[in-house]
Amino acid sequence: MSYAEVNGVRLWHESHGSGPPLVLLHGGIGTGETFAPARPAFAAHRRVITVDLQGHGRTPDVDRPLRHETLADDVAALLDHLELAEADVLGYSLGGAVALRTAIQHPGLVRRLVCVSAPCRRDGWYPEVLAGMAGMGEETAAESRASAAYAHHTRVAPRPQDWPVLWTKLGALLRRDYDWSAEVAALTVPTLLVFADADAVRTAHVVEFFGLLGGGHHDAGPDGADRPTSRLAVLPGHTHQDIVGSPALPAAVLPFLIHPVRPPG
Repeated sequence: MSYAEVNGVRLWHESHGSGPPLVLLHGGIGTGETFAPARPAFAAHRRVITVDLQGHGRTPDVDRPLRHETLADDVAALLDHLELAEADVLGYSLGGAVALRTAIQHPGLVRRLVCVSAPCRRDGWYPEVLAGMAGMGEETAAESRASAAYAHHTRVAPRPQDWPVLWTKLGALLRRDYDWSAEVAALTVPTLLVFADADAVRTAHVVEFFGLLGGGHHDAGPDGADRPTSRLAVLPGHTHQDIVGSPALPAAVLPFLIHPVRPPG
């Protein structure tokens, strides 16, 4: 448990377990502790590295906007700081977008990629979710203090009074349009997409995202030899809010991390 000075950010990170490294990236207004329910299952097989992204949890904010791309560069710089040539990277929601950008921007660093409940295009979210993102700003920062995320923030943040800054910066990030479809289609890293069956990401977009990775275009054949490198898991009975704490998440992810997959042809 320590700080790493990377890209002008004092990035808080923790390590648990031993083995090949697995980096876990939390969602917006979350922290690395989001993964506490799943961490023991992952740590039984991997050196689990949790990270508090810029302005979140124990990582203080700096004078720069929140951007998926710069957060991904921070993750890459952390791996360099830890002298890791590569790692598996799993991200949830905002962290899923950051994990995806890490694989796009630093492909040699990511051995396997897991995106949990995150779209590759902004309009992959349901309209009501986008409407909620649109309402995140200075005027709603005060009412957001009723959340469990705020209570946790005040316990661990170096400057709890910076909550309105985090809330406002995150809102600005979530309102930015993006479409990474072409970059996703060019990825060669084995990728697992994980969604809840009642997620905040549109089901039609889930299918589209998987299709960009080579999935869902044809039958895999009698022996499965024609299956794509990447994988899709839909966890039944879950939502965007509870998927990350479910035992079903490591149960779906670990086989993908552990077992060989066919390299892209």
